[in-house]
Amino acid sequence: MSEQTQRRSTSQTRRVVVVGAGMAGVQTAVALREQGFTGTVTLIGAEPHQPYDRPPLSKAVLLGKSEGSAFEVDFGALGIELALGREALGVRTADHELDTEAGPVPYDVLVLATGAEPITLPGTQGVPGVHLLRTLDDAERLRPVLARQHDIVVVGAGWIGAEFATAAREAGCAVTVVEAADRPLAGALPAEVAAPMAAWYADSGTDLRTHARVAGVEPGAVVLDDGSRLPAGAVVVGIGARPATGWLAGSGIELGPHREVLADDRLRTTAPDVYAVGDCASFPSGRYGERLLVHHWDNALQGPRTVAANILGETDAVYDPVPYFWSEQFGRFVQYAGHHAAADRLVWRGDPTGPSWSVCWLRETRLVALLAVGRPRDLAQGRRLIEAGRQMDPEALSDPGKPLKNATTT
Repeated sequence: MSEQTQRRSTSQTRRVVVVGAGMAGVQTAVALREQGFTGTVTLIGAEPHQPYDRPPLSKAVLLGKSEGSAFEVDFGALGIELALGREALGVRTADHELDTEAGPVPYDVLVLATGAEPITLPGTQGVPGVHLLRTLDDAERLRPVLARQHDIVVVGAGWIGAEFATAAREAGCAVTVVEAADRPLAGALPAEVAAPMAAWYADSGTDLRTHARVAGVEPGAVVLDDGSRLPAGAVVVGIGARPATGWLAGSGIELGPHREVLADDRLRTTAPDVYAVGDCASFPSGRYGERLLVHHWDNALQGPRTVAANILGETDAVYDPVPYFWSEQFGRFVQYAGHHAAADRLVWRGDPTGPSWSVCWLRETRLVALLAVGRPRDLAQGRRLIEAGRQMDPEALSDPGKPLKNATTT
């Protein structure tokens, strides 16, 4: 028997348990079947709902245009066992057992895919009218709020804050967004890139308050630290998310500075036979020379293929993607590919006060990241150029009329 055949034969009798029934968990289970794994696959989710996709929650589901966003996956036909409404409590790696509310679950291979959880605003736990937007239940609670066209205060001008404000304005609500920083997306983009986006709020009729910190939330009002009071029939908090890994305390699985699971470039954790994928894990990027923690949908879609391949063991699969995400806000389609932290030059394509423009980040003439507003062709071409490590001509790159693929030097 060849070594490859022996590995495949062994893999078929193993029990793979996937913790987390979001995109990363579902795709891991599906990828295992697609790649030929015939052992036991169990998908465990804390929520009672059929596994669902999250992006529609801040759009169609929130506005009542869709009743849900369940994945179109026939779990029964794929032989994937669903264990829903079952919260994970801990892992005993030496025993190869996962502890859950319903008792221990033995595993041969464990995949951590628990995603991220929203950061709450201090002092607002249990306060009526304060909402988060992360789960299907969150969206269901917010739908009638939008339908009643309440005055709404959104705390945080990040991606989720902008998307919710967009939906609330579409529903006819009066919306005020308060942001502690001096601009939207302060934690995600450089000032010169994020600054033009502030005008999008005003164009949509949304009141954006920067340099504004919340001092407290009272019935019907948000109080800022300067003493001003904003009417608020509802408050939506969108100040970020952190990896949902608190339940791993005492497991011996190493966590990073953001409480994320530290995975290697094969998405293996520091514990034997335990992998981590999606929002809950960081991984070392050879492309960018640093560890990346990516809280976006595409990462949860791509990583599972690497996990499945490494569980089967027939290839040595390394995970080093070009990160990608998109956002629909205030009538604009915003896309981003790459990682700009190590860039040494920024090149504009088009007028940032106009409806469509792009920004390119270079490192030693190589394209490393791109933000495209209403320019999907730039994004598609740019993503391929980043993957290929192509060198660019900055002058040609700055011409918005020239295709990106024609602005290379090699």
